[in-house]
Amino acid sequence: MPYTPGETAERLGVSIDTIRYYEKIGLLHGIRRNSAGRRIFSDDDLSRLGLLRCLRDSGMPIARLRRFAELLQLGDEGAEQRTALLEEHDREIDTKVERLRLEQKRVREKIAWYRSVSA
Repeated sequence: MPYTPGETAERLGVSIDTIRYYEKIGLLHGIRRNSAGRRIFSDDDLSRLGLLRCLRDSGMPIARLRRFAELLQLGDEGAEQRTALLEEHDREIDTKVERLRLEQKRVREKIAWYRSVSA
């Protein structure tokens, strides 16, 4: 089923400008256009966009997103490299989560302290 840019943006929870930006910087390849020249997105396009958005939201830098998008273009040939890139990103997420848990602990300690002195 084809989706308009607006429908695509709504389904992914992003702006149309984000989709345009992703296309402009080379993250989206092969997006079809209708007879009026407007972009139309397939379910596969939405899935790919959703993954790219997930990677970006989890802190993957744009340069690495571009590399991932290039590897997607290779199909099965790029699978091993995509896996390695995702594994590296996963390790980075683990490190960030660990760091955030430590910061959360400090925040909770401070909350407890403020509650104790204001009681």
